[in-house]
Amino acid sequence: MPRTLVQKVLFKNTSPSEVYQLYMHAFLHTDATGAVAEINSKEGVPFSAYDGYITGANLKLDSGKLIVQSWRASDWQATDPDSTLMLYFAEQGANTVLHMVHSNIPDNQADALNDGWNEYYWKPWRKYLAERRRRMRNSGDRERI
Repeated sequence: MPRTLVQKVLFKNTSPSEVYQLYMHAFLHTDATGAVAEINSKEGVPFSAYDGYITGANLKLDSGKLIVQSWRASDWQATDPDSTLMLYFAEQGANTVLHMVHSNIPDNQADALNDGWNEYYWKPWRKYLAERRRRMRNSGDRERI
């Protein structure tokens, strides 16, 4: 039976727009995860991420607020339907809370994906953002993504 993952992730001292751009901007996505992403900010357009492991299409985009995508991994069975990924970005003071709902995941993939989001996205994103803030402080540059 398909499963749904729900995660709530805090990014300190980061705007919703910055976190949104980490996912939707191909260069930033690639730089932050260390794996190639081909993605743009147009609805209906296919994308791939994590060196082609992830494929899908942008279904609904609201810049800085919401991403909804069809999503599948290359190791899923051909008979497995696409899943749906929803990322909602909420401002909480100087921080961003990312709300993730990833639905219609094949049961045998759900535990690995639950761990994978943390290991391959949220942890590297936090590190990337912290390093970026440190570089900005050191250079005196206050420009955001």
